[in-house]
Amino acid sequence: MAALDDKRPTAIRVVIPFVFRHWLQQPFRVAIVIVGFLGATLADLFMPVYSGHLVDALTSGPSDQAARDAALIAFGGTVALGVVSIILRLVGLHAIVPFNLKTMSDVAREAFMRVQRFSTDWHANSFAGSTVRKITRGMWALDLLNDTILMALVPSLAVLVGSMILLGLHWPALGGVIGFGAVIYVALTMVLSIRYIAPAAQVSNAWDTKVGGTLADALTCNAVVKSFGAEAREDAVLDSVISSWRTRVRRTWLRYNAASIAQSVLLLCFRGSVIGGAILLWIAGRATPGDVTYVLTSYYVIHAYLRDIGMHINNLQRSVNDMEELVTIHGEPIGIVDAPDAKPMDIGGGRITFEDVTFLYGGHRMPLYDGLSIDIRAGERVGLVGRSGSGKTTFVKLVQRLYDISGGRILIDGQDIAKATQQSLRSQIAIVQQEPILFHRSLAENIAYGRPGASMAAIEQAARHANAHDFVLRQPNGYSTLVGERGVKLSGGERQRVALARAFLADAPVLILDEATSSLDTESEALIQQAMERLMKGRTSIVIAHRLSTVRSLDRILVFDRGEIVEQGTHAALTKRPGGIYRGLFERQATEFGQISARG
Repeated sequence: MAALDDKRPTAIRVVIPFVFRHWLQQPFRVAIVIVGFLGATLADLFMPVYSGHLVDALTSGPSDQAARDAALIAFGGTVALGVVSIILRLVGLHAIVPFNLKTMSDVAREAFMRVQRFSTDWHANSFAGSTVRKITRGMWALDLLNDTILMALVPSLAVLVGSMILLGLHWPALGGVIGFGAVIYVALTMVLSIRYIAPAAQVSNAWDTKVGGTLADALTCNAVVKSFGAEAREDAVLDSVISSWRTRVRRTWLRYNAASIAQSVLLLCFRGSVIGGAILLWIAGRATPGDVTYVLTSYYVIHAYLRDIGMHINNLQRSVNDMEELVTIHGEPIGIVDAPDAKPMDIGGGRITFEDVTFLYGGHRMPLYDGLSIDIRAGERVGLVGRSGSGKTTFVKLVQRLYDISGGRILIDGQDIAKATQQSLRSQIAIVQQEPILFHRSLAENIAYGRPGASMAAIEQAARHANAHDFVLRQPNGYSTLVGERGVKLSGGERQRVALARAFLADAPVLILDEATSSLDTESEALIQQAMERLMKGRTSIVIAHRLSTVRSLDRILVFDRGEIVEQGTHAALTKRPGGIYRGLFERQATEFGQISARG
């Protein structure tokens, strides 16, 4: 608990400057909002003055012409102040709507842009559902924070200071009571909010994020849940998380209630002091009935603002709590960043060269690659083979610059990829993954993702090359058919063919195929193999293979073992090498395939 307590002021010091930086992007609107609400508040501040004058005029009797004139002036003053207050409040309200919407939009957009550019490791270690929850919760918390400061706290503080000054000019002791009571009340509210409520709210927010992550995890993997009949098990997992969330949120809400009671008690003491002071002034003959009315009216205005200040400070702290995780996202390092002088890369032939490359994953002591050097010719078709964890997948990730290397250089057509913009590099590398990921969009949109704005004719042509056109036409709405989240409405073979069509349409000079035929039926494998052969023509192609039948026709095979290329050559040459790793893998797979065929 102490650690959480210590963290609260830090959160405020981080969140509030973050918000103010976004305010400075709209200085004109901020000024209009402040002028509108502050002006309306100052009009309210002078209302008790005219109320006091009105009572004094009324006590003089209706026969006194001067009293009648004073009463009418006081009445006109209160009406005029009310009109001014309404107009200025409308000005503030009209300005704060576009101000809040733009600020919320900017913060959400910036967070999304940043998350999109975080490293592969960051995404691998984060729940997508939790990240979405952090952004959306923080976005709405910003709306509450803006309203709290601009519409509530600034006007409230103006009323407190103004009332203290106006009362102090007539009765210094009463002004002192107002000032002292207000300071004590605000201080108590801040202490309760920061030191008592905030730590509990931080914990409950963390569990709120966990609820979102648990929901997203189970819903995303619903096919696995169904296949094991595990709905009840996942219900139990969520119930456990919600139970913990409920306990933490209950504690937070109870602390809000306790703080509210403490504030109410202090306000009662404050009320007794002010009203009692006004009565004593009247008894001493130092205040007229109008003066007492002025004091009482001023107090009730102050009371309303003080009571609201307690709520506003709690809302401020709550919004800071809710925004903390969003602001943390903005403070996270991007991971892989473009060099300051990075320039767009232009890939022609697609020659790939590793020059004495050293690489180790974060947290590992030993490098995976230690001085790795290899040259892949332009247009060459190369297979990567080896046991799991040998470095095959890392090789293609480094080609895409999903990680930065520790030493050496990676060149494409003689250009150092570390000195090129990431967007230009990756836009010229087409990838077909082992488990293709599709957007919950139409088949046409998924195919055209690598070339936005492609014509329907070009999309259909790419689908034909990928042997996907026929199955697309069998869909309910053809190319307009939505594929479901991550392409769940399609079979594995259909998703692979859509991914291949996407690669055909991208027409990139470098192609990466990550075991695109694994776990498919014989018919789908044959169709995909044909499409892959077409796709690799004229392109520098890197094929990660677990089933060695997919690399037999390639120009060269690189055999990885513990981060080193221990063998390389054609399929025919490697199978003739006595005691070779590739030969051992090939013979083992051939034996397993023969046993499976015999059982079948």
